[in-house]
Amino acid sequence: MSHAWQIAIRELRMGLRNPWAYSFLGLFVAFMLSLLLIQSQGYVQGYTGVTGTMLNLIIYLLPLMTLMLGSFSLTGEREDGNWELLSAYPIRTWSWMLGKYAGLAVVLLVICASGFGAAGLLGWLSGGGFELSTYGLLLVFAGSLTLMFLAVALAVGTVARNRWQALTIAVAIWFFAVIGWAPLLIGTLGMLPYMWIKPAVTVLTALNPAELTRLFVVVKLGAGSVLGPEYYDWVRWIRGAAGTIGFAALCALWIAVLGGGSAWLWERRRSRG
Repeated sequence: MSHAWQIAIRELRMGLRNPWAYSFLGLFVAFMLSLLLIQSQGYVQGYTGVTGTMLNLIIYLLPLMTLMLGSFSLTGEREDGNWELLSAYPIRTWSWMLGKYAGLAVVLLVICASGFGAAGLLGWLSGGGFELSTYGLLLVFAGSLTLMFLAVALAVGTVARNRWQALTIAVAIWFFAVIGWAPLLIGTLGMLPYMWIKPAVTVLTALNPAELTRLFVVVKLGAGSVLGPEYYDWVRWIRGAAGTIGFAALCALWIAVLGGGSAWLWERRRSRG
């Protein structure tokens, strides 16, 4: 664990020096402040047009930002020769991967917290903003997206051979998970027998961290009715305490499976030279 801690500190320092991180920070803060200006006549409670717009902006920006920064971090180690130097030391691969994940997670969560903090401070000073529980759910939404897509980014950085390949894979994953998800889901379900549709929706939703997180937060904001009667079981489950525990367990499973798989693949390549 000491090696993982040292790698995390190193990654945190490198991340805070990365100009890409500050570019995304400025973009995220600008988005948050622009939405706060839209909602300037009082507190927003629950799910409204403004919170829906904020959800969409977060789901477009954060996954792409996380995929790029996370995958570039791993491929950069290989391209710059840092990994060859580190592998000469008695550092376990899983410790290195855990440290990379922890350091990058702190950097990305700082970006999220800065955006929400700036918007919250300005809203408090101007006397307008979001209701506290709504603000907390949006922050949970952003943090969950970040942590889950960071695990995906580690897998991308492990598979990709260089930064350009990592960029291509990252953009493709972002496109299919965020932009192309709805038409792909409709097209896939249209080819299945009727009795398979509901189980297929459940499985496919669990396999997409963006859709899973969006569904959870929309229901928690009290807007489960916009999803339609097909999601009634989902809405009832998420509203209860078991829904929160189950969502946290699914997030942890996503991170453990992808993070562990990335460490295993990296160790396999390391042992083969």
